[in-house]
Amino acid sequence: MSPGDDHDYGEPAGTRVRLPDADPYGGARRPGRSSSRGLVTVVAVVVLLIAAIAIANRGGDDSSSSSATSKGDQPKTSTTAASGTKPVQTKSAGIPTGYTRDEQGAQSAAANYCVALGSAGMFDSERRREIVDTVYAPAVAEARRSALDTAYSDETFLGNIGLNKDGTAPDGQTFVSRIVPVGSKVTASSEDAATVEVWYTSLFGLSGEASTNPVSQSWYTTTYQLKWINDDWKVTDFQQKDGPVPIGRDQKASTADDMTKAVEEYGGFTYAR
Repeated sequence: MSPGDDHDYGEPAGTRVRLPDADPYGGARRPGRSSSRGLVTVVAVVVLLIAAIAIANRGGDDSSSSSATSKGDQPKTSTTAASGTKPVQTKSAGIPTGYTRDEQGAQSAAANYCVALGSAGMFDSERRREIVDTVYAPAVAEARRSALDTAYSDETFLGNIGLNKDGTAPDGQTFVSRIVPVGSKVTASSEDAATVEVWYTSLFGLSGEASTNPVSQSWYTTTYQLKWINDDWKVTDFQQKDGPVPIGRDQKASTADDMTKAVEEYGGFTYAR
């Protein structure tokens, strides 16, 4: 996974304008009325509403109703539900390993490998070697190490994201590169191979008062090609695309101090399908 694949350092795609707050009632709000007549009216409306709900529920139980939806038309909750299987108990170079030889194990492997490949450790040469050797299949690991060493040592790239030539953060700043998987799915599988898509959000940037590249959020989906090698799932190839991207809420961005504190205090997870 090359740096260019993981993050977009261009200009924002657009600017949202927040309109002034309006009356949530659309200008139709009226003062309350305290008369007994008004109270009787409200009670009558409530009674009618309860009756209508009861009739609707009773009608929904009628299997002969033409408006009823058959169970076959409803989405399967198993599509998105967690399997309930416990995460793996072993690690190699700090990365969860030792997955089961099934679709659930392949999804768990892809999610955890995605986190490792998108971590700040990839910007350290020694740590990067450990990650690549753990995540990738032996047949492709050497080639990936060479390509990644070239990419992550590019001074222009490092300068564009605000890092020093050795990949470290400037004094007084904290480098943030963290991936949080949202979901995964298997699109193809066999006894010895699997194709897994992982949808995730990525936090990337420098946290600090003097940062010229503050921490921002992006969304991606990466498709991993996995093979069963030496009793575990290993990556042989991947493809990445943007999104799906949710609509952002109008939340106030945290201060640099709060962001740094959060990154330092909140650890990551071991992901299991």
